[in-house]
Amino acid sequence: MTDASHTSHEVLVRRALTLAAAAPRTGDVPVGAVVVDAEGRELAAACNSREALRDPTAHAEILALRAAAVVRGEWRLEGCTLAVTVEPCTMCAGAIGLARVARVVFGAWEPKTGAAGSLWDVLRDRRLTHRPEVVGGVLAPECAALMESFFTAHRV
Repeated sequence: MTDASHTSHEVLVRRALTLAAAAPRTGDVPVGAVVVDAEGRELAAACNSREALRDPTAHAEILALRAAAVVRGEWRLEGCTLAVTVEPCTMCAGAIGLARVARVVFGAWEPKTGAAGSLWDVLRDRRLTHRPEVVGGVLAPECAALMESFFTAHRV
């Protein structure tokens, strides 16, 4: 990875962190996601909204993918990058693959539910027809701290 791509990955994850910070206002877990096209233009951004929308599928990644598809006018998000603060779960990893996203960049690893290398590796499973590039651990301490702070406050 070049210094330039590392820097751009950090910029994307920082944008996702900004989005994630809004989620706890509705009782949602602080996860943020952003989709950019091949030129780096932001197509869509979202934070977790399961509680706000009363929708079990309203993860930040799913909402961002849906919105990006609307902006592009098609479900195929070829050439796009999805950046998210936490390693995607199995549901989100499946949607990422189905959307044909080119690259996934994430912050904190999620050993309990992660599907990009921690618990499972859905995104790079050789049996699947589409496998995006995966870059994990970008700004991991900051992303993990946001999650830890949220769960510490909710366990009191």
